[in-house]
Amino acid sequence: MIIGLDVGGTHTDGVLIGNGCILRQVKVATDTCNLFDCVCACLDKITRDVPPQAIRRAVLSTTLTTNSIAEGKLENIGVVVSAGPGIDPANYRIGNHYYCVSGSIDHRGREVQPLKEREIEEIADIFLAENIRRAAVISKFSVRNPGHELQMARILARSCDIVVPGHSLSATLNFPRRIATAWLSAAVHPVHKMFFEAVRESLKSKGFEIPIYVLKADGGTMSFEASLHTPEQTIFSGPAASVLGALPFASSTGDTLVLDIGGTTTDIAVFVDRTPLLEPIGGEVAGRRTLVRALNTRSIPVGGDSCVEVIDGDLRIGPHRHGPAMAYGGSHPTPTDALFVLGKALNGNVEAARRGLSPVARQLEISIEDTANLILDLACKKIIRAAREMIEQINRKPVYTVKELLSGYKINPVEILTLGGPAPFFAPRLEKLTGISTCAVPQWHVANAIGAAMAKNTSEVTLFADTQRGLALAPEEEFSQPVGKNFDRKAALSMACELLRAKCMKAGASESEIDLEVVEDYQFNMIRDFSTVGRNIRVRVQTRPGLIPECRDLAQSMFNCCVLPDCLETVNSEPEKLITHHSSLVTSH
Repeated sequence: MIIGLDVGGTHTDGVLIGNGCILRQVKVATDTCNLFDCVCACLDKITRDVPPQAIRRAVLSTTLTTNSIAEGKLENIGVVVSAGPGIDPANYRIGNHYYCVSGSIDHRGREVQPLKEREIEEIADIFLAENIRRAAVISKFSVRNPGHELQMARILARSCDIVVPGHSLSATLNFPRRIATAWLSAAVHPVHKMFFEAVRESLKSKGFEIPIYVLKADGGTMSFEASLHTPEQTIFSGPAASVLGALPFASSTGDTLVLDIGGTTTDIAVFVDRTPLLEPIGGEVAGRRTLVRALNTRSIPVGGDSCVEVIDGDLRIGPHRHGPAMAYGGSHPTPTDALFVLGKALNGNVEAARRGLSPVARQLEISIEDTANLILDLACKKIIRAAREMIEQINRKPVYTVKELLSGYKINPVEILTLGGPAPFFAPRLEKLTGISTCAVPQWHVANAIGAAMAKNTSEVTLFADTQRGLALAPEEEFSQPVGKNFDRKAALSMACELLRAKCMKAGASESEIDLEVVEDYQFNMIRDFSTVGRNIRVRVQTRPGLIPECRDLAQSMFNCCVLPDCLETVNSEPEKLITHHSSLVTSH
């Protein structure tokens, strides 16, 4: 059996999968101030009377880090950058504690100018005085020689609890993206650490001695322990779960728009012929481009629990969330309250929802029911606008899927799939506003948890070789090895594939999950005095994201043998109509 757990800002969803079926599924409210009890409650319900030895693994996804970025709830982070000649790192300033220092490494990893340690020590004193406990250090060519970053990290460790060196996050050469990625990694570390400790202690308290994995931005999994050192990989974890949860139900011939409407955010993704799009260099979050290899998704601060208010006569939704809907004891009106007013949701306080919308209706000078409809329409329009902007952005450049490059291809969705708590209620409004066939995926309440449970391991290895220097290295893997003058691309690929296979097996992947592909394969001759003096080689290999073999047929079994939702909100959603629609969806696709 496999546990799938999705910890969102509003709800924590859990599923127990075994024998190709969803055996149990639950939804509990997320309390970010007490994640331990929250995760424990979810595990209690899905593992009731199940012996610990029957559970093979647990896979988790989370939107906590994504939400903290979307809502601007990040701690102050110190950033120390060295570049050398040719580029001014001040152009990429990020945060309020950004320092540019001397010292540089060239593109082949040779030191051009040493660091001035006293300069770094003075910055460490400033961080200590201003209570900056987390920092990022970035040197322009650290992926060719991490020496300067390691030196800066050693000095800053005197005053900081966490120091993130840029070379440890990606082997791709892109200085501005590396700065943003290192900053984000340090910024989300506290949120992810809180999540990590809550899950670890919850499973331990239940006696589960099982491998634990976290869903990464690219739709693959990594070990839970490893995620503590690279928390930036979880920034797009929730959106990746949305992609995998919707993947089995997308059309195999055409483009699909996927909308995961949660309590705090809506995650947007696109499929081409049931294949997710990929950001090959790195995803973008909060307007900053990163080196986090990710599925092409976008998160916007619009959800079922987004705050609704009237400002200067205009109705506003989001970007903030001030707790649950008023129907569930919250203090601010939300789109979820609009659903209660319209009779679309039960098991909550309808009168509280109406009280919440009454002041809004008075300010707009319309009825409460008209206000509720206006709120839902505005929420849908904001989501549609963001989706169109995303598609326009994709269409301005080559389209990458997780399988191939589609040069000149233009995205034109022929269907929309929704998931998340309010999915079946938003679907008809989205269809009316877009004219595109729209429906909720099966088990829309817990689709993210199902997507996480089905994900297989993904890893990548980047290897550099300089035969003149006689060295091959993979900085992210802390690997270096002497090589001879005859070392070439073929030998480099073989070495990289061996490293990748070992990395996957160490991360818990089975042999059947390892699907290797070559992403980069470059070799340049180095010339001096009209003679070749060596080769500069760069190769990158990775495993493709996808579903673990035993879950590839789970989609059909969702209709054949899954149990009724346990501990889920009861909704008035015309179940016969929804089941017929979903059954035809799976049959036709």
